[in-house]
Amino acid sequence: VQLQACGGGLVQAGGSLRLSCTASGTIVSMNVMRWYRQTPGKQREWVATITSTGGASYADSVKGRFTISRDNAKNTVYLQMISLKPEDTTVYYCNANGYIWGQGTLVTVSS
Repeated sequence: VQLQACGGGLVQAGGSLRLSCTASGTIVSMNVMRWYRQTPGKQREWVATITSTGGASYADSVKGRFTISRDNAKNTVYLQMISLKPEDTTVYYCNANGYIWGQGTLVTVSS
């Protein structure tokens, strides 16, 4: 099972990015998929979850700005991020069922 994350980059404050996490060897619609973020030396922070039934939940720090979704046909989970802030700068990771991790994708928000 592999999760391939991409979509990070450099954006100005107030801008938008969409992260993607494509799975192989598992079906995202059958898993609880999460996004986390972590800055080296700091604790990992949960960002968003989408359940197998499509229910979504968000950390307070991103609620109203980030949206988690999935495309079953592409076996991909997305994290749409708008109104980005400098404090959103860090590495973002996707996760399946709590124990399968993708590689990180770096998001940098300039002020």
